[in-house]
Amino acid sequence: MRRVFVVGVGMTPFVKIGSREWTYPEMVSAAVGAALGDAGIGYDRIQRAAAGYVFQPSAAGQRTLYDVGLTGIPIVNVNNNCATGSTALMLAREWVGAGLAEVTLAVGFEQMTKEAMAGSGAAPKVTTIDAHLKAMAGQFEFGTSPMTTQFFGNAAIEHMRRYGTTVEQLAAVAVKNHQHSTRNPLAQFRDPYTLAQVLGDRPVHGPLTRSQCSPMSDGAAAAVIASEDFVAAHGLEAQAVEILAQELVTDDASAFGSGSMIDVVGAPMTRAAARKVFDSAGIGVDDVDVIELHDCFSINELITYEALGLCAPGESGALVESGATGYGGQWVVNPSGGLISKGHPLGATGLAQAAELSWQLRGLARERQVPGARIGLAHNLGLGGACVVTAYAAPAGAAQN
Repeated sequence: MRRVFVVGVGMTPFVKIGSREWTYPEMVSAAVGAALGDAGIGYDRIQRAAAGYVFQPSAAGQRTLYDVGLTGIPIVNVNNNCATGSTALMLAREWVGAGLAEVTLAVGFEQMTKEAMAGSGAAPKVTTIDAHLKAMAGQFEFGTSPMTTQFFGNAAIEHMRRYGTTVEQLAAVAVKNHQHSTRNPLAQFRDPYTLAQVLGDRPVHGPLTRSQCSPMSDGAAAAVIASEDFVAAHGLEAQAVEILAQELVTDDASAFGSGSMIDVVGAPMTRAAARKVFDSAGIGVDDVDVIELHDCFSINELITYEALGLCAPGESGALVESGATGYGGQWVVNPSGGLISKGHPLGATGLAQAAELSWQLRGLARERQVPGARIGLAHNLGLGGACVVTAYAAPAGAAQN
């Protein structure tokens, strides 16, 4: 497999659904245009494209990219639930890595609706989360909140019972990420929250309050992926962020056989993907400087700390309270504000993570720049299920940021 680089990124602001008059082709054109401009190339140079979304119509990838250019290239539509954006990135990387193309495009987008998230009509006989529902049914009564909220809220209850995690530690995740987003002009939420405000916010399910949950969002993000030869031929070495390793895994039997809601919401997938990435890249978690992880709910950031190896099981609450995952700590986790505060347009999230880490590793993150960032890690999770973990390295010739 050849070396592969991210040479251009772009994204729109992430905004509250329905708050901005735009169409999803318009948001894709903006994100792709920014990524192409960053790479210094035209759309006519792109040889293949992967377009990720969850709720738009079939073949929406073609519809959106036709507005960018009608060049006849292969366009593959991707849907892998909340891991869609990173799955599109993986396809674009594999095409280049395998020698099928020299330069490719990955784009993710979403124009969400409350109806799409809630579902409509009678429940189908078969759903994508049958195994998750069966595992939860044996331990918890079903509530009235959205099902994903119940899955993660019940995982929080289990974490508290098993390890003594406190509501203050859960809330500390939201405080940190909302604080980080005050520095991000593209984030959906820009206001800081105190611990008292997070704890006193509207209850959602279990110990989770509204400000500990990712919102419904509209937005798009894109990345241009290139080979080492393309980078050299176009003088892009100073901005070429290398994808050191990337792994996509799905649920195995351990997710539903342990009786643990922590496992149901994806901890085994994260552990497996992270282990493969670290082995492939020849690095450890202590080598990582900056992390964008899938904090769809505050509890998932704590679960992911443990699954990635930032701390031992049960120690994540103390870790976030210690400041180790904020500015000045060993790792800066979710400098963008994460899903909780930056926003979570499902198909765009994984590529927004790629954009943030590219900016960080190129020293372009401005007020939220992580000093000296050389290695970045992205974690993108989708129930039902998929997990993508990606390791990135700063451009070889880049100055220390």
